[in-house]
Amino acid sequence: AKIRPCLRPAPRGPGPGPGPGFPNSRFRCPESLLDCAAKAVAEKWAFERVEERFERIPEPVQRRIVYWSFPRNEREICMYSSAGTGGTGDGLPFRRGIRLLETGCVDNVLQVGFHLSGTVTEPATQSEPETTHKVAISFDRCKITSVTCGCGNRDIFYCAHVVALSLYRIRKPEQVKLRLPISETLFQMNRDQLQKLVQYLITAHHTEVLPTAQKLADEILSSNSEINQVHGAPDPTAGASIDDENCWHLDEEQVREQVKQFLSQGGYYGSGKQLNSMFAKVRRSRFLCWQPKISFLYPFIHTSTIKTTLHCGFAGALWVCIVLNPHCKSEEKSGWLRQLKKWGDMDICPLEDGNYGSELPNITNALPQSNLAQDSLARPRRTVFTRAMEACDLHWQDSHLQRIISSDFYMSPAYQREGESLLFNPQGLPLWLDHVPTACARVDALRSHGYPREALRLAVAIINTLRLQQQRQLDIYKHQKKELLQRGMTNTTNLEGWVGHPLDPIGCLFATLTETCRVEDDNTMDTGDSGEPKPPVYQHVPVWGCPDGGESYLALALEVALMGMGQQRLMPEGLYAQDKVCRNEEQIVAKLQEMELDDILVQTLRKQAILLLEGGPFSGLGEVIHRESVPMHTFAKYLFTALLPHDTDLAYKLGLRAMRLPVLESTAPSGDVGHPHHGISIVPSRYPRWFTLGHLESQQCELASTMLTAAKGDMLRLRTVLEAIQKHIHSSSLIFKLAQDAFKIATPADNPPDITLLNVALELGLQVMRMTLSTLNWRRREMVRWLVTCATEVGLRALVSILQSWYTLFTPTEATSIVAATVMSHNTILRLSLDYPQREELASCARTLALQCAMKDPQNCALSALTLCEKDHIAFETAYQIVIDAASTGMTYSQLFTIARYMEHRGYPLRAFKLASLAMTHLNLAYNQDTHPAINDVLWACALSHSLGKNELAAIIPLVVKSVHCATVLSDILRRCTMTAPGLAGIPGRRNSGKLMSTDKAPLRQLLDATISAYINTTHSRLTHISPRHYGEFIEFLSKARETFLLAQDGHIQFAQFIDNLKQIYKGKKKLMMLVRERFG
Repeated sequence: AKIRPCLRPAPRGPGPGPGPGFPNSRFRCPESLLDCAAKAVAEKWAFERVEERFERIPEPVQRRIVYWSFPRNEREICMYSSAGTGGTGDGLPFRRGIRLLETGCVDNVLQVGFHLSGTVTEPATQSEPETTHKVAISFDRCKITSVTCGCGNRDIFYCAHVVALSLYRIRKPEQVKLRLPISETLFQMNRDQLQKLVQYLITAHHTEVLPTAQKLADEILSSNSEINQVHGAPDPTAGASIDDENCWHLDEEQVREQVKQFLSQGGYYGSGKQLNSMFAKVRRSRFLCWQPKISFLYPFIHTSTIKTTLHCGFAGALWVCIVLNPHCKSEEKSGWLRQLKKWGDMDICPLEDGNYGSELPNITNALPQSNLAQDSLARPRRTVFTRAMEACDLHWQDSHLQRIISSDFYMSPAYQREGESLLFNPQGLPLWLDHVPTACARVDALRSHGYPREALRLAVAIINTLRLQQQRQLDIYKHQKKELLQRGMTNTTNLEGWVGHPLDPIGCLFATLTETCRVEDDNTMDTGDSGEPKPPVYQHVPVWGCPDGGESYLALALEVALMGMGQQRLMPEGLYAQDKVCRNEEQIVAKLQEMELDDILVQTLRKQAILLLEGGPFSGLGEVIHRESVPMHTFAKYLFTALLPHDTDLAYKLGLRAMRLPVLESTAPSGDVGHPHHGISIVPSRYPRWFTLGHLESQQCELASTMLTAAKGDMLRLRTVLEAIQKHIHSSSLIFKLAQDAFKIATPADNPPDITLLNVALELGLQVMRMTLSTLNWRRREMVRWLVTCATEVGLRALVSILQSWYTLFTPTEATSIVAATVMSHNTILRLSLDYPQREELASCARTLALQCAMKDPQNCALSALTLCEKDHIAFETAYQIVIDAASTGMTYSQLFTIARYMEHRGYPLRAFKLASLAMTHLNLAYNQDTHPAINDVLWACALSHSLGKNELAAIIPLVVKSVHCATVLSDILRRCTMTAPGLAGIPGRRNSGKLMSTDKAPLRQLLDATISAYINTTHSRLTHISPRHYGEFIEFLSKARETFLLAQDGHIQFAQFIDNLKQIYKGKKKLMMLVRERFG
C-alpha cells in the first residue's frame, strides 16, 4: 500500500509520553465503552476516514484505535504461514514461530502507529551460528498489509520470524511499547528538535540514508521540485488511506514464481498438492480485492505440459466463486468468460474429471436427464473451467432468492401452507430448488465475498430442500419396496455425487454452518503435549428466524454432512475422479470427528442414520443399491464409532449394512427399475474399472476390524460380524489381517485371552487357508504358521480339528513340515499343559496326517512323515514302506539319498543301503560332470556299502558302474575301497575277515575295468576340442589315469599301449604329443 501524506495537527491534551502500553483485554471484564467503540472502528474504518470525520481526536482514543488495529486471531496468522488450516507439522513456519516465541527469542518489540517492529533470534545449531533478524510488519483494519524480514524469505507464506513477532503482539500486548504515528510526534517538535532528530538519524545510519537525505534536502530547497507540489509528507506508520485496498499481504510475484515451479514439475502427489494448497489458501483468505489479479496464475497453462486435473481442478472451483460475486459487473463477467473460454479451448486444458469430462450434467440443470449414458461422444468435453463458464450465466436477481438471503424471517403465510409448493416446505420455510452443487456454490460465493449472514440463510434453505427431497424419496421407496426387494437390484443412482464433486458442496455447507458455531479462544492455537494444535471447539448457535427455536447451525452442519456422505451415487470413471471421492470422504469424516457429540447432535445422528437405512436405492445405506455405487465403508465406520455408546443396535445395523461391496458380489442388472425423475437410471455395459478398489477394500477391512473389536465378549454379535466378513470380503490378505487383528485383541499381554474373539480369529484364519490353498500367495507360509499359533491358543480341540481336516486347509508339504511339526514340538506341549492321554491323541492325529501326506506326495513328505512317526513302530514301518513303494517311480535320487542318510543316522544302515541302491538306479553321471552335487551322495553310498560288507559292496558296484561315467569319481571310489577292509560297520550275525580287497578279483575288478574304460573315453573326448591353454591340465589328467592303470596286473602295459595309440591318432597335435613324450616316454 502506498504511504499517505499526514497533515492533521496533533490533538490537544497531554503529550505522547513513553507509557507502559495497555493492559491485556482478557483481564478487563467488562470492556469499557471506549474499547468497544475502538474495536469496531479499528476493524472497519481506515484511519484516514477517522481523521476526516472528526476535527479533533483525543490521544487516548487514537491509542485505542491503533491498539485494536492489529490482528487479534492467531488462526489468521496460522493461515498465512502454512499450507493447511491447522498449521500442523513440526517444520512449518507457524510451528517454528511458536517455538521461537516460547523460548524467548523475540525482543525489542515496538509499535509505532500502524507499524510493528522487533528482532527475532534464531538459536545456534550444529551447522549454523546464532543469527538475529529484524522484522517489520505493517497492518490496517486487523489485517497484516506488508511484512519485511531480514532472513530474506521468498515464499508465499510468512516466515517463522514474522509469525513469532505477530504472536508476541497478540499474546503479550501489554509488553509492547506503543506509540502514536511518527507524524504526531514530529508535529510537537520545534525546529531545533527536528534538526537534531534528522542529524542524529543520519549519523546513526549515514552509510544507508545519507545519499537519500541529501537528495531530499535538494528537492525541498528547490521551489519547483515535485516534492514541493504535494502538501504534507508521507508517514509509513499512519495507517492506510481511504482508497487503499484492505487485504492481507500476499507476494504476487512469489505466487507467480511458485505456480511456474509447480506446473513445471508435473508431479501428481508433490507439486499438485502444493498447488492445490495455494488455491485453497486463496479461497480461505477471502481476497476480495485480489480477484481481478487472479488471472496471472493461469497463463502458465500455455507453456506447461501438465495434463492432470489435480493441478487445475481447485482453480476451476475458485473461478466459479469469483464469477458468482453478487456485485460483479456484467462487463467484468463478460471479460472473464472470454478468458475462460480461451483457456478451455486449449488442447492441454485438463478435463474436469481427468478422463471423462463430458458425462456429467450441466451446472445449471436442477434435475438430471434420463439419457445421460447415451451418445456421450456427441456431447462437448467438460474442462476444469466449464463450470465457471456456466456460472457466468447465473444471476442473483431472482426475487425468491433475494428474500431468502436478505431476511431471517422470510416464510410463507400460514394460509398458503396446504398443498405442494416449489418455494416453501410444509412448515412455511423457504426452499431453493437449484442444482445442489450450484446452490452450494452460491453459498460459497456469498461467504467468500464477505456476506456470511446471507450465506447462512441460503445454506439453511438448501438444507430444508434436501430434507424435503429425502422425505419424498422415502415415500417413493415405500411404494416400490416390495418389488425392489424381490428383484434384489436397482439401476437408480446419481451420476453426480456430492462427495468428491469439483465444487465440494457438502464441504462448503459444513464450513459455512460450523464457522458461526466456532468458539474462538485466545489459546486455541496453543499446542498440547503432542505438539499438535487443539481441535476446534463448537457451541450450539440457534438458527435465526427458526419458528420453534429448536434448531442449531451445528446440528444442521452434522445433518447435511450425513446426507451428503450417505447419498447413493455412482462411482465416477477415471483414476483422478475416484481418488478425489476417497480423499473428500476422508476429509469430511475428519471434520465430523472434531465435533464433540452432545445430546442434540446424537439425536440428529440417530435420526439421519435411521433415514439412511430406510432410504432404499436413494441412500448408500439402503437395502437395495446400484451395483456400482460408491461403498459406504469409511462413512459407516464413523457412524458406527459415533453411535456405539448411544445406540448399540443401530450402530451394528449400520455397520453390517455397509459391509457390502456389490461391485465384487453381483452381476450387472438387466432391466431398469429406477425412476428418472428422482435419479439417473443407467445400464452398465462393462465391468467397471475401479482404480481405487484396493483402497476401498482396505476401508472395508477397517470397518470390519472396528466392529470385531467392539463386539469382543459378545458371541452373538461376533458371529453376526463374522458372517458379514465371510460374505462380503473377498481378499484373502485382508481377511488374514482381520484374523491377526482379532487375535491380537483377544490375547492381551496382561489379561487372560478372550475365547470368543479367539474363535472368530481362528475361523477367519481357516477361511484364509481355504481361499489360498490352490492359489499362489507369497505370505502363505506366514499364514500357515499363524493359524497353528492361533489354534494352539484356542486349545487342544482346535489343533485336533485342523490336523484331521488338513487336506481342506494345507498342502501335504505344509501339513507335514509346518503344521504337524509345530504341533508336535516341545513348546506346544508345554503351552497347552497336556497330560499323557492328550499328548497321545495329538501325536496319533499327527502320525495319521503324516502317513496320509506321504501317500499323497511322497517326494516332498516322506522324510517328514518318517520323522513324525519315529516313536511309533507300526507308523514308522508304514512310512518306510510308502517310501520303498514310491522309490521306483515318483522319487528322485536326491530325495532318496536324503532319506537314506536319515535312515543311517537313525541306526538303520541296511535300510539306508537299500534306499541308496534305489537312488543309484535314478542317477546318471556323465564323463565331464566331475562337480555334480550328487558325487558326495555316491561316495557316501559306496562307503556305506563297503562298511556293511563285501556282499553289499558287490551289490552296489554294478549300479555305480552303470550310473557313473566320470573317471575321476570312479577312481576315487576305487581308491577308497582298497584302503580299508570291508565290513567295518559290524553288523550283528556277520563275520568280518578283516582283509583288504584285491582289484584283481570281484567286485573291485569290475570297478577297475570301468574306471580304466572311463579314463580312455574321457581322454578321447577331451582331445577332440582341446586348446593349448589346457595342455598342462590334460597332462596331469593322464598322470591320474596312469595311477589307475597301474592298479591292474598288466596295467603298465595297457597304459603304454594307450599312450602309443594317442601318439598315432593325434600326431597332428605336435606340441601336445611332445609334452606326452616328455612325461610318459
